[in-house]
Amino acid sequence: MSRRPDVTVVVAVYNTMPYLTTCLESLVGQTIGLDRLEVVAVDDGSTDGSGAELDRYAARYPDTVRVLHQANSGGPAAPSNLALDHARGRYVFFIGSDDHLGPEALERLVAAADRWDSDVVLGRMVGTNKRYVHQAAYASTEERLDLFDSALPWSLSNTKLFRRDLVERHGLRFRTDMRMGSDQPFTLEACFRARKISVLADYEYYYAVKRENAQNITYASRFEERLRCAEELVGFVAGLIEPGPRREAVLLRHFSWEVAKLLRAEFLDLSPDVQQHVHDRIRKLAEAYLTEGVQARMARDLRLRLAVARDGDLAQLRELIRQQADKGLPEVTIVDNRWYAHHVGFRDPAFGYPDDWYDITDQAAKALARLTATGLAWGRDAAGARALVVTARSRWAELSELSAEAIQVSVGELAGVTSVAPDGTGTVVRTDFAVDRLLSVVAANGERRVVRAEVTALGGSASAPLRTDRRVAAPRLLARHGVRFHLVTPTTNHKGQVIVAITPVTPGRFLARLRRIWPSGGK
Repeated sequence: MSRRPDVTVVVAVYNTMPYLTTCLESLVGQTIGLDRLEVVAVDDGSTDGSGAELDRYAARYPDTVRVLHQANSGGPAAPSNLALDHARGRYVFFIGSDDHLGPEALERLVAAADRWDSDVVLGRMVGTNKRYVHQAAYASTEERLDLFDSALPWSLSNTKLFRRDLVERHGLRFRTDMRMGSDQPFTLEACFRARKISVLADYEYYYAVKRENAQNITYASRFEERLRCAEELVGFVAGLIEPGPRREAVLLRHFSWEVAKLLRAEFLDLSPDVQQHVHDRIRKLAEAYLTEGVQARMARDLRLRLAVARDGDLAQLRELIRQQADKGLPEVTIVDNRWYAHHVGFRDPAFGYPDDWYDITDQAAKALARLTATGLAWGRDAAGARALVVTARSRWAELSELSAEAIQVSVGELAGVTSVAPDGTGTVVRTDFAVDRLLSVVAANGERRVVRAEVTALGGSASAPLRTDRRVAAPRLLARHGVRFHLVTPTTNHKGQVIVAITPVTPGRFLARLRRIWPSGGK
């Protein structure tokens, strides 16, 4: 292997069969050609046949694929470093051994790096098998991407093309003391040192696979490892980048993602002593690095969660996590059409947080659309026609103040005639559905339709099925539309949603019903 390849692909491998075969096939099938490609794969002590599969490809492609074997190191950092030590390409590209590339990926990436003289090139990544991949960095193809003024900090995996001279000139290697997240310091420093970073969004370059057994390191890591990873990443950023807006642009990602995710509902399942330990360590991080500049750019719920972790005690933090995990809307204060949640710290002088941190006005329409059905009955509409009358209640008195056009209750696509009235601390909603209109839009073989409420308010729109915590129903109605008869059954389904079932009455069904009533052989 005397030639110097254009690109070396580094593959750290540990027990990734059968995904490894797909990965390797995607590499040897690259349109860049085998003569311009080098694959350096390191088997990190696999026990599932991955090492043998690597050797098979090395035997088939001796001028392209090189395989190194070592005892298990506990993570991808050490095998990646070993592969880097043996890399010879002008560029290096890193791929997870359970992932794969689009056929033209390397050819396109190398061409862009040569054309633009780029040190780092990102190619659009997509997730498979429901693996999440942040997409903002791949919004458009850009010759120059600014680390501090773009979504790049949200895409710090090492699955990119790097100029090898950049890597070697700055001695960049992976952190062997980090079982997870070891690629992020490497990628961040490479981007920080790069003269130019480019992104290509015109092709699906990289397919990130979530394994069926969910054994990717990111998905399998334990809580303590995730906490330590967050601490190491924040500390690395602080040591690499000077205080100020540039550091804050990167820390925004780590506080919003690695740190804040430690304080989700799963935190409540930890034992109290572990909760206290985690809280103490996150408080220390927040006290040191959660600046006003970082806070100002965070999502409201994450900002409040991390601020309470910094300023509150464990009981207050637990309560806030419960409040934010609750899918229902909390108690609110409404001022000038703005909705403010009564979450931990709201208007508490001990915290001193501004009301804006508690603003959930964008959730108002969703809350107003949640109605509780209280009755289903047959009656007459304003024109005197037979109608299904659906009554429901909202806990929000504000619903009665909206215009008639802002509230719509529908059976399938059919909107009824809705009226609202205040009822003590809430609102009563009545909707009439004329039977003739219900039958005029039913499918020939009948159907079941969910009753939904849609509300437009305060700049937002939302819909939700009518639900009830007790069974409500109206008697089955036999109704005619033209020459056809239908049974109309308003009731609730197993989810507690209000539905209307409309079934055509055919001669066969009619005779079957008669046979059930008067079985053969009866008196």
